[in-house]
Amino acid sequence: MDITATARKWEHGWELWLDGEAATQIATLDKAEQQVRDYLDTEEPDVDHSAWNITVVPDIGPLGDEVAAAHIATENAIAASAAAAAESRRVVRHLREAGFSVTDSAAILGVSRGRVSQLVSS
Repeated sequence: MDITATARKWEHGWELWLDGEAATQIATLDKAEQQVRDYLDTEEPDVDHSAWNITVVPDIGPLGDEVAAAHIATENAIAASAAAAAESRRVVRHLREAGFSVTDSAAILGVSRGRVSQLVSS
């Protein structure tokens, strides 16, 4: 089961809204998912909510667009880093296959000898 809770900031923390109604509150947003689960357990004690997928969406106005952009930038950076590592591994293998020493391969790539050894073994 999937549940989406909207978190709205107030002077004492966050109100957690379910289905358009304020359901419960929490002091800090990092505890919101568990608070929703606890609330659901209170409302429906015979239902096991432990495996439910609970998504908490902070209602932070226009800052939400900035947060989304930051998430996308981070995901892009992670993907670029993975691609760069794969390319470095490929190039190091080719340098070593072409007979270049670990020291020379490191100098060519501008990395340490230890990094070349890591790239060869990964």
